[in-house]
Amino acid sequence: MTLQVKDLLEGINGFAPFGLAESWDNVGLLIGRPDREVHSLLLGLDPTLSLLEEALSRGADTLITHHPCIFHPLSSVNTATPTGAFLEKALEQKINVIACHTNLDSAVEGVSDALAERLGLNGLRPLHAMDFPGMNGVGLGRRGSFPVPLSFPDFLKRVFDVLGVDTVQVAGPAPKEVKTIALCGGSGSEFAEDALRSGADLYLSAEIKHSTARWAEESGFCIIDGTHYGTEQPAVALLADKLESLAQEKGWELKIFQAESERPAFVFVNKEDFNQK
Repeated sequence: MTLQVKDLLEGINGFAPFGLAESWDNVGLLIGRPDREVHSLLLGLDPTLSLLEEALSRGADTLITHHPCIFHPLSSVNTATPTGAFLEKALEQKINVIACHTNLDSAVEGVSDALAERLGLNGLRPLHAMDFPGMNGVGLGRRGSFPVPLSFPDFLKRVFDVLGVDTVQVAGPAPKEVKTIALCGGSGSEFAEDALRSGADLYLSAEIKHSTARWAEESGFCIIDGTHYGTEQPAVALLADKLESLAQEKGWELKIFQAESERPAFVFVNKEDFNQK
């Protein structure tokens, strides 16, 4: 069955409705034509030139990223800038570019679910619930529990393994054991108080503000910043699984690749590394 961009968009809308996106967001088809055929696609987090190059090298005609390539309204397209160069190359090479951002964040089995399930949490429910016609359980963040409580060191070992990071930032007192946690993949500093009110033992998210970290200290509540990249990366595999199932159901002949070139934006530099030189 011939697959067109509009069919792909309709399929994504079925499990991550674009109507779930926040009002400030920009999701859906950002570059391309709805009637263009799709034969292979690459999935990643960030719309970078390097990811676009990977799509071309692997023969993908469509790129689906979590973060949108066009976020703020454009008054001009300066192709000397990273955004302008990305747009120029995608248009030149006729690469369709689709964004699944906050619609995938809030969807059932979305970004935070992917993180929670990899950590081994059960009984998931939204941390910040939303009302959406025809769908229950949508909203940002998740709260869940482990079948058996973990010590805090054992929990951190699991976090390091799932996020693929060597260090995290911790604010507030660490609990002796961890049974119930609240989390939000990506930037979730604003949901810290919701996490405390939910009765969670700690909160795992990213881009935690300084003022929120101080609040955690004063409130006696533990917050862990696991980096934006680390807490959202599990969503790429989740999206791949969703699209694989959809392709089988619809009879689409579609190759689906997950990004191999993406890396965390930040690297950690230790003072000791310089003292030894």
